[in-house]
Amino acid sequence: MLQQLLTAAITIGIGIAAAFAYFYGSNILIDRMFPGSVPGDRGTRNIRIASAIRPWLFLFPAIFALTLYLVYPVIDSIWLSFHGPSGVKWVGLKNYIWFANNGTIHEALFNNFLWLLVVPAASTFFGLIVAALTDRIFWGNIAKSLIFMPMAISFVGATVIWKFVYDYRGPGQTQIGLLNAVVTWFGGSPQAWITLPFWNNFFLMVILIWIQTGFAMVILSAALRGIPEETIEAAVLDGANGLQIFFRIMVPQIWATIAVVWTTITITVLKVFDIVYAMTNGQWNTDVLANEMYTWMFEGGGDFGRGATIALIIMLLVVPIMVWNIRNANREMGGH
Repeated sequence: MLQQLLTAAITIGIGIAAAFAYFYGSNILIDRMFPGSVPGDRGTRNIRIASAIRPWLFLFPAIFALTLYLVYPVIDSIWLSFHGPSGVKWVGLKNYIWFANNGTIHEALFNNFLWLLVVPAASTFFGLIVAALTDRIFWGNIAKSLIFMPMAISFVGATVIWKFVYDYRGPGQTQIGLLNAVVTWFGGSPQAWITLPFWNNFFLMVILIWIQTGFAMVILSAALRGIPEETIEAAVLDGANGLQIFFRIMVPQIWATIAVVWTTITITVLKVFDIVYAMTNGQWNTDVLANEMYTWMFEGGGDFGRGATIALIIMLLVVPIMVWNIRNANREMGGH
């Protein structure tokens, strides 16, 4: 453990030193190439050129990283999607035809559709309710911290926790799973919950809802606090009750924020992989597109063409929502 901590500290130190050396050195270099101390029009021109170049020096690391880890993989995936399993033989649209006609893919699409229907709606709803309720109690900040805490856990870590909730032991054995312990305490029969067709998808969705509710709560709580007090006071004077104030006064004023939260969670849902892979690996009719992509790309499928095709379909589903989300956020902040 000590060695790992030391390695992490050294890595962070090297990264900070490299960033400082890059920005400090690049500024010195640009000042020497275009000195502003030169008299006359040449000095003015040098200052103007240096001022135009300097922002790009700061942007270059981010642009380079985006090109290396985002743009290049996208271009390579497009190229691979038109090739066979090894990524060498050209097959044209064969992989896309396979995607459109494959029954397993249809099942994964249906499961993704279920996730899209349930998770964003449930996470946003619970986040909104919690945000409204915790603002009314004196220990609200403590409650918010507890509800937000799952956001600090990785998806795999959260899945391991919920494995203990859904755990099933055979007949005659002590049930250590929380859900089965409760069921047996009430006299019911324990179930292998994650193997129940159709319903097991919802048991997996609960994990992501548990994680994303904290995110929705934080954003919506800030939005609720931004509502002018005058509108609330006017509603109270007009005789509106708590529910009417909440649904008819408060919610309409933060609708744009609700939409941003909803679409942000939707993007996460479209890319969901960790929970399904760690809990069921797509068994018992729980497969999703990202898990199919991983299976074809890296596991038994071993087909780079089909894996790349699925990855591109996921990207095509995510990009329009992401673009709309960014535009909506910019519009809310007054940008264009």
